[in-house]
This record gives sequence, structure tokens and C-alpha cells, in this order.
Amino acid sequence: MHAQVVRPARYGEPATAFESEVVETPAIGPDEVLVAVMAAGINYNNVWAARGYPVDQVALRQKQGDTEDFHVGGSDLSGVVYAVGDAVDGVAIGDHVVVHHGYWLPDDPWVQAGKDPMLAPSARIWGYDTNYGSFGQFSRVQAHQILPKAEHLTWEEAAAPSLVGTTAYRMLFGWEPNTVQSNDVVLVWGGSGGLGSQAIQLAAHAGAIPVAVVSDDERGQYAQKLGAAGWINRRDYDHWGIPPRVDDAAGQKAWSASARAFGKKLSEVLGERRDPAIVFEHPGQNTIPTSIFLCATGGMVVICAGTTGYDAVVDLRYHWTRQKRLQGSHGTNDEQARAYNELVRQEAIDPCLGKLRPFSEIPAAHEVMARGEEVFGNAVCLVGAAEPGQGRA
Repeated sequence: MHAQVVRPARYGEPATAFESEVVETPAIGPDEVLVAVMAAGINYNNVWAARGYPVDQVALRQKQGDTEDFHVGGSDLSGVVYAVGDAVDGVAIGDHVVVHHGYWLPDDPWVQAGKDPMLAPSARIWGYDTNYGSFGQFSRVQAHQILPKAEHLTWEEAAAPSLVGTTAYRMLFGWEPNTVQSNDVVLVWGGSGGLGSQAIQLAAHAGAIPVAVVSDDERGQYAQKLGAAGWINRRDYDHWGIPPRVDDAAGQKAWSASARAFGKKLSEVLGERRDPAIVFEHPGQNTIPTSIFLCATGGMVVICAGTTGYDAVVDLRYHWTRQKRLQGSHGTNDEQARAYNELVRQEAIDPCLGKLRPFSEIPAAHEVMARGEEVFGNAVCLVGAAEPGQGRA
């Protein structure tokens, strides 16, 4: 099959790390499904895979017994079921499907005990931690990952949102008691991007009040059309990154002044002084100090990535005395994925299709994502679909 392939010798920026190659179509096990890929979504996880950092996925899988010396990534797809394993029920050849990215071993004792499988030792992100994701003509997935494609969507629309949407769903609804409630203020970093566009819609659908953080007014207007109450332009402030140490009185004063001005802008957007019950995080290093500072007493900062860096600093005075929660969130389980997918199928959630490209431009799509460009919605590349606009029932 044709695939966009990353090899360790090419690790680096995505434009050169990916190359189109012909590789063997993967065999499937008894509980697996082979999907003919129509379109593939683009996500930041395969920017990391292309760089071989922070994890060399090929080397890690080889240590675990895999023999392939390459990576076919991609954690979002729409497609047609081409073959099913002998033990698979409820999935038939010819089904039009999407796939969620939660992967785990069915015989994992944690999973067998009925606990959240995304906390299991065997939990992985399909198409990042695993091989044969959506950037090939065929993809190998576990049967439990299969979800019915929304009939009103084209192949490219259906391929756009599942990873970010199911990730956002888990972040907002998966961490009791800090689940989004009606009238909660939810601060959403990167409100015009893939994750943010889904988080805003999910929060608004729950009756909450999402506010977007963006880098220009055009992106803010995009977020507002999705349901945000308004936006804050982060470029109006200068306190990003690791803040001054506590014993640097002048530095702390300057940092606090900018952070408080940011909070004042949030109040202006809301028309009243309110702190966010949930802060939806993924930039990490540059923004975590502000997120913890602004979060309401007893509220939660929930984070699923660190696109600006991993060395985040938290002023614990604001953390413990006001009993705030800093919660990591990763992936999705079946229940959360199905709940999110039903909202898409019911047309309650827009997939927010962004830039659409051909299969040959998968490297370029990751390159612009790595540079923080084209951040309106979710980028997609056609794979098996002959042209845009196909796939609706």
C-alpha cells in the first residue's frame, strides 16, 4: 500500500521526515479491523512522531518486540471497513466508519477489572504510539475503536474532529467532580484550533460560557461563531513563559500586573467578575502559570499537551490555598468516544473542517501545524477519496 512514512534516519521537521513509500499492507489479528482510508485528520502528535521527540516511537516499539523500522502515523480517519478479524462482532465489511484513538490490550488486567482503560498500563494513542495509522491506504485498528460515520458528513468532514473532539470531551466531562456544568465559565486556550473549536462547542452545548484565548481578532471571531462568549487576544500581554522566582520582587510585580490585566479582560468579556471553573489547557509551559492564577477556587486546570514546552511552573501558593486542581488528561475511552460521536451524528457539534489537502501534502500539513499556522479548525488530507465532497449518505 502507499503510505506517508517516517523513518528514524529522517527524524526532524515534518516537511522532510515524511516521505511517500510503498509498504506492506498490515495483517490484522482476531480482534482487529482493516479500514480502507478515505481521508485522514492531521494532529500535533505526528509532528512529535516526525521529530522523534519527545519519544522515538519506532525505537520504543522495537524494544517491545515490533519488527518494523518505520512509522505510519495518523490518529483520525474516515473510511470503509475492508476486512475484519475472526473474533470481531458488530462491524461488517463495507461499513462507513470513523475511528477513535484510544488503544489498549483487551487482556490487560486493569481493563479486565472494568477500570478506565485509558489509565491501563497498555493504553496507547492509536496512530502515534501504534503503527499503521491513517496516513496509508489501509489502517489497522482495534474493533472497539470503530464508530459509525455521521451520514450527513463528507469523508473529509468526518475525518476532521474525532481525536480532538473525544480528547476535549474527556477533558470537560471525564474528571468528576470538576465536570462542566451549566453557567460555568470555561477558558479555552487556542480557541480557533482543532482542540479549542471542539471544546467551545462542547462547553456551550452543556450550557456553560466558553471564552476563547487566541492570537488575533480574526481567530477570536471564528471562535465566537462556534459559541464562545468572546475572546482574549494573548498578544496584548507579555507575561508568558516561566514566571520570575518568588524572591524576585520586581519581576513578580510585573508578572502579576500583566496576569491581572489578562483576568480583567476576561471579566470585561463576561460583563462581570467571574473566574473560570475550568481552564482548558494544551500550550503548557507558556500558559500554565496564568491558568492556575486565574482558575476559580476549587476549579480545575485540565491539560492534554504541552505544545509550547513541558517545563511548566506553578505558584503553589495559589494552588493549595485555593484548592485548585491541575489534571492531566490523555486520549479517550469507548464510552466518551461514543458520546462525542453521537453529538456529531446528531449535528450538535460541527467538525470544523479547516484546510483540505491531497495525500501528497501530509508532510506540508504537519509542517504548518508545527509552526502554528492555519489554526482555523481541523486540517485534513484526502487519501482514498477521489475528490472533495464525497461520502454523504
